[in-house]
Amino acid sequence: MPAFVKFWGTRGSIPTPGHKTRRYGGNTSCVEVRIDDTLFICDSGTGLRELGVDLQSRMDRVEAHLLFSHTHWDHIQGFPFFTPAYNPSSTLHVYDVRRNDNRVQRLLLGQMQSEYFPVSFGDLGAKITFADLADGAKTIDGTLVTHIEQTHPGTSFAYKFEKNGARIVYATDNELDLKIANVEETKRNPDVLRKLPEDFVRFVADADLLVADGQYTDVEYPTKVGWGHARASTLVDLAIQAGVKQLAVYHHDPMHADEQIDETIEACRERLARAGSNCVIFAAREGVELKI
Repeated sequence: MPAFVKFWGTRGSIPTPGHKTRRYGGNTSCVEVRIDDTLFICDSGTGLRELGVDLQSRMDRVEAHLLFSHTHWDHIQGFPFFTPAYNPSSTLHVYDVRRNDNRVQRLLLGQMQSEYFPVSFGDLGAKITFADLADGAKTIDGTLVTHIEQTHPGTSFAYKFEKNGARIVYATDNELDLKIANVEETKRNPDVLRKLPEDFVRFVADADLLVADGQYTDVEYPTKVGWGHARASTLVDLAIQAGVKQLAVYHHDPMHADEQIDETIEACRERLARAGSNCVIFAAREGVELKI
């Protein structure tokens, strides 16, 4: 069976509803990955609410595996509004990355304290289990799930899903630009390919789909160094070096209207063309479903 990926939240930092963002969406990070009969959910931003409504309409019993790039507010704030969490017939498997690390568990529970939310975590009806990825790789229903640490304040993680020859990578909130090996050369000539860390290039190599954080333009980035996000054009260079087949630019800046995102993608396509790459690049858009 093929794998499917659907975008439910594509915005970074804060929800941005309104007419300027209606095409690409204003909900924060949430991506559905379905491989055979197994449902993975990457991040639980505000897009998770719509996903929950959709899942409840599709099936009586929801079983899902929840993976978090990190626990900043825009990546967990949708969880209290996830309707399957209130359904006694649902089972939710929530993962931390490292052994003996309960950060995800602690913060999911914490945001549902009475000071922040009227319903406590203990009042949820679903069966919720907490596990970890054993500091390396874990096979879940035949899908190999691996991770790698990224560059972001407080740390974040990218995840790779592999089964039946399909390879999907979810890599948001990663300031790749801080890891460019030939940074001085690229400052002198912006068209020079930015050499990115070999371990990360290997991690995303030959991905059928890479969903990655490209929040900033080349003009914006110099004033955002250290904020934890990459230039979209740097994603282009990553895709070229890693032989990525499709690249979804993700985690759109809350200040970017749809037209600005269009301009960014067009500039990225021109950079790909100059490099002679066949990678297909597009901006992640809420409601779009891809068959891998």
